[in-house]
Amino acid sequence: MGARMGEREGRWALMATTLFIAGCSAQADPVVKLKAHPPAAQAAAPAGRRAYFGELHLHTAYSFDAWSLMGTKTTPDQALKFARGETIPFGSTHAHRAWPLDFAAVTDHSENMGVMNQLDHPPNTFSLSDIGKRIAKDPASAFYILKNAVDKRTPIPELNAKPAMKNAWDVEKQAANGNYQPGKFTTFIAYEWSSMNQGRYNLHRNVIFKGDDAPLPFTSADSPKPEDLWTYLEKNRASGVEALAIPHNGNVSGGLMYDWNDSAGRPIDEAYAQRRALNEPLTEIAQNKGQSETNPELSSSDEFANFEIFDHLLTHPEEKSKSHGSYIREAFGRGLVILQKVGVNPYKMGVVGASDIHNGLSASDENAMAGGPFGIDPNTMLPDVEAAKHRLNLVPTPALIDEQAEASGGEHQNEDQTIFSSAGLTGVWAEQNTREAIFAALKRKETFATSGPRIRVRAFGGWSFTPAMLAKPDWVAKAYAGGTPMGGDLSARPAGAKAPSFIVQAMKAPESGNLDRVQMVKVWLDGDGYKEKVFDVALSGGRKVDPKTGKAPRVGDTVDLKTGKYTNTIGAPVLQTVWRDPEFDAARPAVYYVRVLEIPTPRWTTLLAIKRHLPFPPNRDKTIQERAWGSPIWFTPPGAKVAQLAGPQRR
Repeated sequence: MGARMGEREGRWALMATTLFIAGCSAQADPVVKLKAHPPAAQAAAPAGRRAYFGELHLHTAYSFDAWSLMGTKTTPDQALKFARGETIPFGSTHAHRAWPLDFAAVTDHSENMGVMNQLDHPPNTFSLSDIGKRIAKDPASAFYILKNAVDKRTPIPELNAKPAMKNAWDVEKQAANGNYQPGKFTTFIAYEWSSMNQGRYNLHRNVIFKGDDAPLPFTSADSPKPEDLWTYLEKNRASGVEALAIPHNGNVSGGLMYDWNDSAGRPIDEAYAQRRALNEPLTEIAQNKGQSETNPELSSSDEFANFEIFDHLLTHPEEKSKSHGSYIREAFGRGLVILQKVGVNPYKMGVVGASDIHNGLSASDENAMAGGPFGIDPNTMLPDVEAAKHRLNLVPTPALIDEQAEASGGEHQNEDQTIFSSAGLTGVWAEQNTREAIFAALKRKETFATSGPRIRVRAFGGWSFTPAMLAKPDWVAKAYAGGTPMGGDLSARPAGAKAPSFIVQAMKAPESGNLDRVQMVKVWLDGDGYKEKVFDVALSGGRKVDPKTGKAPRVGDTVDLKTGKYTNTIGAPVLQTVWRDPEFDAARPAVYYVRVLEIPTPRWTTLLAIKRHLPFPPNRDKTIQERAWGSPIWFTPPGAKVAQLAGPQRR
């Protein structure tokens, strides 16, 4: 089982973690010109890679829903300045992030990008039109008008959509390039392709470009099919413009995000699997609208599966989303089944986390959340008592998005604001904080995700790792040389090797709780289906797994529900181990990924209730065990039917 690091190593690890934090001074917004940045030289050895934390899913006033439903005025330039640690104006106050990110991307919706912003600068054709005047009087109406036009593929000429998009895309590119500081803060040109199957099932993807320029976005009005988005990416790639797509919120896809079939309803074949694996190497596992790892319905034996569940459809809050086909752990299993049939695994995905915040303020601490898809500066933007009652669901609040009520003229469903989660984070292992290095890490899937804190996770799979390796100062170099990092494939099993072994190291976040445990989640092929199991591989406090129940004792709870404070007198700052699969079957394909849990800390709902002297929401846990997930490592037996991927391979 796992071993806890000594006190000296723990102190050193915490000091190393705090070095990730770098302050940024506030600056006036400059007039930014589109400019190219020379590629920086990268460290030669993979062992020199370090962890960087960032945001790959963020909305500003250039997203039509943020402008119309949420009154967002934050620009892409301001959003990136906030992300890198600067103070920005926000309404009648200002906002500052508690600690700066290492990288970020603004991903405004491509559909009607910049259209609403025309009303901020009248007079123009749109502002003078009847529909423009109607929206100016009732901004919220724009969401349904524009969304229905996209879903039905019936353009509204008065919107001036194409010129508005071109102007907005120039703003997006200028913001990304103007805020890029190689070696200190990395930005990506990006957008969100927002397809809603049948107007209700989420199939959204974030498109992240590698370079300093990018063509106009492909929208779901152009086509709602992911396959057509991939064609756009492939054509760009052929002309030298590299990008990847990241699906998100499978949890509200109605079972379509990780389906057995393609968008035409046909069983996934080799061609589809090839294209998906190459264009979508990553998927988003946690964000403001819940997590998409798994849920108790799918993983009944997983005692920690009931975490931040958001399971109703976005535009139809009265309707639950189908579980099967909506969660990533199940997708890993389905991918193994499809691999046996067509020779390619379409769901061979690494994981990332993000915010999906819609007011431009990407903040992931629990106290920087107060309900809805919004980030806050808790020092300047905390809701007052009356607003807090709505955010805590103590007073009914109409749903922000309720298409059925809007169409019928009936009453809106009430939205339980407490269902929203704090923002997630993406972690990457990269040589430098540059576009080239971080994009390469995303592409090779050497990534991890967290539910918000900067928990640092590293894992390698191999056939000869031993516990003694972790005592060596060069263990990382040896792990790269003798195995594969997260996101990769185990090498062929050497003669005499009984089972794969995994080196795992997890380090606490400087701003959050100690670590409770490290787990290895295994999914493997079983006949025509698949099975899963969660192993506790490293436990804090000397705890052991009960051999009869297969469970470990709970870590305890230090949260004071009167003050919202907790202590790190339980748990461990660092957990690491070398774990060997005790149930390995060399004939069965399998996938392994790490999950790390913190000790209990206060959820945002608890912090807000305490701050405003209000009751706790009765339907939410008072504490949360923040967590991190590593990208998987795959095992494929020799002789399995595996087709060669028709594209760039892992480096």
